[in-house]
Formats: sequence, C-alpha cells, structure tokens
Amino acid sequence: MEFLLRAWRFDDVDSIVKYANNPKIAANLRNGFHSPYTWEDADAFLHACLDDDERMRFVRAIEIGGEAIGSIGIYRDDDVYCKTAEVGYWLGEPFWGNGIISSAIRLMCEEAFRRYDILRIYAEPYAYNMGSRRALEKAGFILEGIKKNSVYKNGTVCMYALLR
Repeated sequence: MEFLLRAWRFDDVDSIVKYANNPKIAANLRNGFHSPYTWEDADAFLHACLDDDERMRFVRAIEIGGEAIGSIGIYRDDDVYCKTAEVGYWLGEPFWGNGIISSAIRLMCEEAFRRYDILRIYAEPYAYNMGSRRALEKAGFILEGIKKNSVYKNGTVCMYALLR
C-alpha cells in the first residue's frame, strides 16, 4: 500500500481524531495518548509538532489518499544519551497489516541518520504487541532485551534498537 510521509498540517485535525480515537491504539502507547482521543487532543498534538525544534525531534504524518492515517516521529535524547533517539508511531486500525509502519520506520530512521549525529535509534513496544515488534524487526531493528515490570501500563516492554 503506497503512502507518503509529510509534515503535519492544522487541517489534519479531523483525520487524526478519526483514526486516533481508538482504544486499541491507546492501549499500545504511553498514557499521554488519551482514549477517548478528542479534537482538543489532536489540536494540542498538531501545535506541538508544528512548534517543535526539529533539531531535537521531527514528526511526520503518514498519508494515504490525501488523508493523515497515522504518525511517526524521531525523538532525540540528550545529556549522555545525545547519540541516541527514539522512534514512536501509531497507525489507524484499518491500515494495520499492510507493511506501512515497517516501511515508515525504515524511511524515518534513514532520514534521522542523515540529519543527526546519532548512532542508535530505539523503540520500546509492549511485549504483547506482536504487530509492532514484527514491524520493527522488518525495518532492521534487533531485540536487545525484555524489561519486565518496567512500566506501570502493561508491565513489560521490549527494547529494540537499530544501529548506524
């Protein structure tokens, strides 16, 4: 399935709510991703994306047919982790299982390694989220370990990384 990665626009607010307002998506993300996901949540997200300094993070809409159907971002760490960044993403449920996220992860990581002086990109999906784990592996990420009882939500996460 063909998709486009592009900068977010304020007119994406309705499509964000359409796809992000899904408890199955919120269950796989950090608590800052609310369920229900409201118009106000989407508006705040867009302002954060459009106001951010891309020297530390950049977030892109995943678009199909002119509609934003998901999001992917690279978030740089600082201090002693300054050569590291995290990748985070979500995708509307109607588009799951089509290889979109694994391709988007690959493209964003290639761009991050071009843009930034980083050596490592990591992701921490919940252990039960096999779809996200497979997408990371298809994008070249390696499972580094399991972090048991490391988060309050859903207990166990996996540490995946892609090295330059």
